Amino acid sequence: RYVRHGIFTTALVTRTMSAFQEEFNLAVEVANKLPKASNEDMLEMYGWFKQSNLGDVNTARPGMFDMKGKAKWDAWEKCKGVSKEEAMQKYCEVIKRLSA
Repeated sequence: RYVRHGIFTTALVTRTMSAFQEEFNLAVEVANKLPKASNEDMLEMYGWFKQSNLGDVNTARPGMFDMKGKAKWDAWEKCKGVSKEEAMQKYCEVIKRLSA
């Protein structure tokens, strides 16, 4: 059985990693076509994207003069401890919300 969410179709079965990856890849494509999002939304997308691909933040926080770098680092840090699968799901949820 499938549920339709806008441009996404989600199976109502236990999802394998490849299913997460497929939905995540679709969400990345959709994100690249979205109109300009707010800074908060962009940072939320960034944090979940980095957590999905690299796991927990693994760099030092940027210095005080790198405001953009600090904001991005902080967004990623907020996702610390979340599994790759859950981070992919959270990223997809953000994209679904923004594309609605």
